[in-house]
Parts: sequence; C-alpha cells; structure tokens
Amino acid sequence: MSIKLRTYTFLDALQPQLATFIGKTARGFLPVPGQASLWVEIAPGIAINRVTDAALKATKVQPAVQVVERAFGLLEVHHHDQGEVLSAGSTILKHLELAEEGRLRPRVVTNQIIRAVEPYQTQIINRNSAGMMVLPGDSLFILETEPAGYATLAANEAEKAAQISLVNITPYGAFGRLYLSGPEAEIDAGASAAIQAVQNVTGVEAEKFVDK
Repeated sequence: MSIKLRTYTFLDALQPQLATFIGKTARGFLPVPGQASLWVEIAPGIAINRVTDAALKATKVQPAVQVVERAFGLLEVHHHDQGEVLSAGSTILKHLELAEEGRLRPRVVTNQIIRAVEPYQTQIINRNSAGMMVLPGDSLFILETEPAGYATLAANEAEKAAQISLVNITPYGAFGRLYLSGPEAEIDAGASAAIQAVQNVTGVEAEKFVDK
C-alpha cells in the first residue's frame, strides 16, 4: 500500500485554549496545556490505525484524536516529555518508510478578517462552535488550510502571539478550518502569526505530491 504523508507537525507546547478545545471535542486521552503534541495526517485514511499502533507500542505518548475518513486519516499524540513525542514521530516515519521532508507542503487556501461582527452573525457562528464565543463587535479571523491538519499549527501559533479566543477548529477533511475572535489589533497579530506558521512549513509541492 502506497502511503502519502499529508501533515506532519510537531507542537512544542499546546497552548491553553487549543489543549482545552481538544479536551472538549476529542474522544481519546485528553491533553493538558504545555504538553508537546504531534499531528500526523496520511492517505489512505484506513492506514492511520497501523500508525497509531506503531507509536503507542514504541513510546509512552497518549492519543487524543484518531479520525479515519475514506480519503485521509488523522492522528494526534501528546506527552509531557517532548522527547517521547519526537520519538513517536520518528517511529511513525520509520513505519511508513517516509521522511519528514516528504510531507505535503501546506498552503493557505483562504483567509479573511471580518471586523466588528454583527450580533446576528455571532449567534449563527456560536451555535455551530465548540470553543469560545464570538461577541458582537469582535473581529473574526477565518483560515482554511490544505492539508487540514495544519490548522492546529496555525491555532497554536496564533494563541502564542496574541490575546485571541479560539472559536472553532476542524483539523480533518479536505480543508482545515480555524476561527479566531477578539479585539481588532489582537486578531491582526494572531492572523499574521497563524498564516506565517503555515507558510514556513517545508515539504513537497502539491503538483509533485500526486502520483502521475
């Protein structure tokens, strides 16, 4: 079976809101702020089960997220010891017979900032959110990434850079989606950090990544 490495991203320290969001929405072993975290997304999706097996047998990491879709599979593992998480990553790459450099280079598909969000729109967004609430008058930053897993990197770096609220994040599927809200200046800073983090990731260009 030919495996493609779509997302491979190491987070040195989960920020409080991202860790709490994962804890609220995931079904696995829930992380706490400050733990190191690794996100791996592959194709085809069903192969993520073997990836999880390899990581857990070789290290002490704990999984919070395992999503198995028809096309893609996503795994998150975490631990207080960064070395354990990095070792899990090395084990996964060895199991897949791939290198980190062989991952798909992510791209920002869309990004937008809505200034002074209207009350009725905040209600619509909040009803479909698992995170913090958007308040009327807040600025709202929306980001889409491909592959989806890199939305987590964007969220973590935005939270490091600015006083924002993590409204929602979807790190699986065809595109990853991230919603952040807060004061205008904070959203500008958070958005810049999120976009820069995604653009700084190296990897294989999409046109070279697809089998001919």
